[in-house]
Amino acid sequence: MALKARAHQRVSNRLRHKVADRLDEGHDEDAATATGILISARDISLRLGRVQILENVAIRVRDGEILSLIGPNGAGKTSLVRVLLGLLPPTSGEIERRPRLRVGYVPQRLAIDPVLPLSVKRLMTLTARRPLAAVRAALAETGVAALLEAPVQALSGGEFQRVLLARALLREPQLLVLDEPVQGVDFAGEAALYELIGAIRERRRCGVLMVSHDLHTVMAATDRVICLNRHVCCAGGPASVGRDPEFVRLFGPRAAAALGVYAHHHNHAHDLAGAVVEPTDDAGERGAGADVAPRPEGDGGS
Repeated sequence: MALKARAHQRVSNRLRHKVADRLDEGHDEDAATATGILISARDISLRLGRVQILENVAIRVRDGEILSLIGPNGAGKTSLVRVLLGLLPPTSGEIERRPRLRVGYVPQRLAIDPVLPLSVKRLMTLTARRPLAAVRAALAETGVAALLEAPVQALSGGEFQRVLLARALLREPQLLVLDEPVQGVDFAGEAALYELIGAIRERRRCGVLMVSHDLHTVMAATDRVICLNRHVCCAGGPASVGRDPEFVRLFGPRAAAALGVYAHHHNHAHDLAGAVVEPTDDAGERGAGADVAPRPEGDGGS
């Protein structure tokens, strides 16, 4: 058992150094343009009870950048977001945020009592008073201005996500954090939401940290993709699917322009508990899905 534990640690250490080197590419440029960094974290680990949720994670988001954080269910994505936002203290590691950083946050879940009389206008001002003109402008920016007086319970999945996005925009954020923003949305709605998020980035020049459990399809406008499964497994950029004529024929040019495909390049595998193990030939043949095997439910990560 001790030999096995040491072997796992050696693999984990090698992986951490390789990923850190990749993320540190252009470090000198960062030092020269430090004001462009909105939030930066290094060697972040999180342990809840006996469960290791995060291990030596490095991540940073710059002005005007869209960073997609992907990984299987239980990989620790939402836990990492909570750590970055100061909602959950890490076990170890360093986090630097721009002073007085304004963050707009769309959570993964927002439970609303189905019998509670709640209009969109009231939802927009639940936690802080906002001028009605600002509320109207935010809803108009996300394309749902006509829903101001609508009951929240009557909204479709796509409408609800647009309202939550508008609510986040009321803070005039420098950083938008979107945790699963296309959940409950059909394929066409997903492409439309990605298109909207890209337009908001271009218009406001804010940074965007977007979380998704989809391991392969990401927003085409994403600048960088990080694959997380307790630690950073790999990082890179998305490839556009807009050049595939069959995809365009099936889903139309708008969807093709909004969606990208991320190709994983893992040099390791995970066991069912999320621990790093030496890759095997058959694991490599199975592809990225084997490399990022999810942990069992109830492990505390998400």
